Amino acid sequence: MTTTGPGGPAPTLAVVGATGAVGTVLLQILSHRADIWGEIRLIASPRSAGRKLTVRGEEVEVLALSEDVFDGVDIALFDVPDEVAAQWVPVAAARGAVVVDNSAAFRADPDVPLVVPEVNAHTVRNRPRGIVANPNCTTLSMIVALGALHAEFGLRELVVSSYQAVSGAGRAGVETLREQLALVAGTELGTTPGDLRRAVGDRTGPFPEPVALNVVPWAGSLREDGWSSEEMKVRDESRRILGLPDLPVAVTCVRVPVVTTHSLTVHARFQGEVTVDRAREILATAPRRRPVRQPRRRGVPDPRRRRRHRPHLGRPGPPRPGRSDGAGTVRVRGQPAQGRRPEHRADRRAGRGGPALNRRPPRCRWLFIGSV
Repeated sequence: MTTTGPGGPAPTLAVVGATGAVGTVLLQILSHRADIWGEIRLIASPRSAGRKLTVRGEEVEVLALSEDVFDGVDIALFDVPDEVAAQWVPVAAARGAVVVDNSAAFRADPDVPLVVPEVNAHTVRNRPRGIVANPNCTTLSMIVALGALHAEFGLRELVVSSYQAVSGAGRAGVETLREQLALVAGTELGTTPGDLRRAVGDRTGPFPEPVALNVVPWAGSLREDGWSSEEMKVRDESRRILGLPDLPVAVTCVRVPVVTTHSLTVHARFQGEVTVDRAREILATAPRRRPVRQPRRRGVPDPRRRRRHRPHLGRPGPPRPGRSDGAGTVRVRGQPAQGRRPEHRADRRAGRGGPALNRRPPRCRWLFIGSV
């Protein structure tokens, strides 16, 4: 229920999934940002009910998820598994709350806006189900920068590689990495093919292979045409947020042994001519961006040094060093048959050939961006 404070009405906020990895960070943010809320209710599964968590410097008891806990709630933030969100988000909305959901359950629903405020804030006004979805964290890491560049130059296609921290798999991912690091510390493991897998055995947690001393070229679950679920999220969510339903997107998602903070490389092709200086100017002034960094000692984006809840950007420029016209080869997964042009998988499914990515494009229409 909205309460009245010194500055006027203060809405009641519910945080559903408050004891999870993302919920913990969310409570930290609520404690450090400007306090605009009245009551903050912390909600989690019945097994977590009764726990005390600190938010805004006060201990708050965690409530069990039920229909009644949403009575009087103005805004509900959900960070729970997809199946839990699918069941309980409509319940909260039916009780009168505006729900902001962090799961994948509603991102493709045409009656649920997929919103990144810096890119498409206007879409939040049209929410017939009372639900607002936000994108996957990998998409979110790049989409504000891409939105700013798209507004200036007109985005034509994307080639994205992500290097995703184990925290993307939740607490289980972080715990698995720490257990494996303890196992390999002080050993010679990682020098012989297969020795890591033999040492770890089946204790790979949410990952298909050991992640310590390793990179795993897979994130998520198997989807159509060999895509992983994480790759499909980046493709589909980017198209929807930018309002480009036919945008060619090629994505490869890789899991890396970093506890938190995803990193990406983005090769973006635009309709208009791009200059590196102009791109840097746009990225440096885009909302919630850290200044664009140049490669130098301690001057590149680094997940270990990132502290604020906003992406860092680095190395915008042509995709191949030494080519003043920005031309370069961008590889997509799989080799084309002899005599055939490379094409995006989305184009193959639609029965049409995609643009040849290894030909010389017009001057400076490809741009490389590094982001964490």
